[in-house]
Amino acid sequence: MSSISLNPAHVARGRFAWLMGVYGENYWRLVNLFGPDRLECGRYISCVGDGLDVRLDLLAKHPYTTELKLSYTFHDELTGQPDPSAHILCYRDARVAEVTACYVGSRLEDVLGRFPDAKTVLDHRLRMNSFLDKWLEYLAERGHSRFSLKAVAQHA
Repeated sequence: MSSISLNPAHVARGRFAWLMGVYGENYWRLVNLFGPDRLECGRYISCVGDGLDVRLDLLAKHPYTTELKLSYTFHDELTGQPDPSAHILCYRDARVAEVTACYVGSRLEDVLGRFPDAKTVLDHRLRMNSFLDKWLEYLAERGHSRFSLKAVAQHA
């Protein structure tokens, strides 16, 4: 009978490669779904008549990155914040998109503590980015697209 021993470093490299693959898939799903590179900074609403309007806030465009927030137009009763929501950083040069937070104002430190170990951080990032991957797929299936996006006038 043979036994298989797993090298923890090998497992971590495999999970990191998987995370990078999810980042790449998220980028292409975002580009194909909403085309954020073609949008100006501002707020957009996608309405397809299902009662689940999607809000895309394009927060900033830099030479190699685009920062945006994706959420539904309804809010959590307890916090008053959009839920679900995802704060996303798109690296256009590397063609990857990373979820940096899943709640408004929550940083990695707020969720995981000040000194989380690498496995905890990797697992958390995998969960957040896998969620975005599935959410973007769902939104596309429901009919959301760059053609359903309408700019919303911002009030000062």
